[in-house]
Amino acid sequence: MKTADKKNNPGIWSELRSRPGVTPALAVIGFYLVLGLWGLSGWRLPDWETPDYAAAYQAPSFRHPFGTDIHGRDVLAKTVLGTRTALSVALAASVLAVLIGLVLGILSGYLGGVVDDAITWFYSTLESIPYILLILAFAFVLQGRSLSLGGVSVRLDGLNAVYLALGLTGWVGLCRLVRGEVIKRREAEYVLAARALGASAGRVMVRHLAPNVFHIVIITFTLGFVSYIHAEVLLSFLGLGARTEPSWGVMIDEAKLELARGVWWQLAAASGAVFFISLALHVFGDALRDVLDPRLRGARDLN
Repeated sequence: MKTADKKNNPGIWSELRSRPGVTPALAVIGFYLVLGLWGLSGWRLPDWETPDYAAAYQAPSFRHPFGTDIHGRDVLAKTVLGTRTALSVALAASVLAVLIGLVLGILSGYLGGVVDDAITWFYSTLESIPYILLILAFAFVLQGRSLSLGGVSVRLDGLNAVYLALGLTGWVGLCRLVRGEVIKRREAEYVLAARALGASAGRVMVRHLAPNVFHIVIITFTLGFVSYIHAEVLLSFLGLGARTEPSWGVMIDEAKLELARGVWWQLAAASGAVFFISLALHVFGDALRDVLDPRLRGARDLN
């Protein structure tokens, strides 16, 4: 019986890998992680900071596989280091947004009353503002300011401002989803049993509700990761993001002038890097949502 049940109900990982396109998507994501670690270590990367105008506008070759830019800098090195920038921004923003959305969503759904009204009003107000305008406003306002944490002053400039701008604006969707799920579960038998045994509200939220809504967090984290990559590229393109670090957005901005001279390789490198990571994350995120979402799993079981 156990063997039959195992065959009829494969594990999440087995079911995920069996879905079309997931294995290639994971391979692409793994490749980008390797590129990000390579950029972080800087091991044997060509010098991208020192201009070499004699080597400007060189087409892709064995020495420069992605060619060189207007300053003679290696485009491959800039693409690899741009991967590091994009992944670090997306990771930091995702973690911050998940923490805010999860905490506020559970508080709103479980406590209800004035707390629920205040949180719902707050995220509804943020949600009514077009997202692109919201992150642009946050990034612009945070640039150049200082933040004191435990007596340590951190200057919000470049990527530091992008981390906060994306994290402080990206939690709204997760908060709304978690709130709705908690409202459905707060009268469940295991929650009522915990209350009857004298568990405090904090214990109920942390030990009983948070684990049961964590599948929403995982799905939102995966699907939102690519949105933060796009936002970082956009902000850097507009001059509100990376300044001293290579970024795909900065590369696209620099490529505007190069296209007039027929130099296409920097634009192709940055656009291709954004395209393939976006496609892989979308495929993996959609498959993960189908596997983890109980409603979709129930629909598949009925079929």
